[in-house]
Amino acid sequence: MANSYEAVGTLHHLTEIQQVKDTFRKREFVLEIQDGNYPQHIKFQVTQDRCSIMDSYKVGQQLKVLFNLRGRPFQNKDGQTVYYTNLEAWRIEAAGATAPATTDYSQITPAGSSAKDDFDDVPF
Repeated sequence: MANSYEAVGTLHHLTEIQQVKDTFRKREFVLEIQDGNYPQHIKFQVTQDRCSIMDSYKVGQQLKVLFNLRGRPFQNKDGQTVYYTNLEAWRIEAAGATAPATTDYSQITPAGSSAKDDFDDVPF
């Protein structure tokens, strides 16, 4: 997927399933991701039949989340255009406890990218 990203952090907050319309439901959750001295609290959402995948996770648990960036404009009742951005989680798994303690997972990077990939197209 072209807009696929990955984040690893601690599950900080989990909402109940919200039935937005008859045909649409969502569930939001917040990961706390360490970023130097200041932790970041990043909100993700799962939709439709993926809402139930969060049932097996508890606040305080380390998670690895694969997600897509989603955004769209919306014209409000005053005629102003408002822009929405969502981090749409499509895969969630418990973060591996076997990783070394010194590994830094605080960066959000495109899934499947590596440092080696950055140098494959160097012309010299």
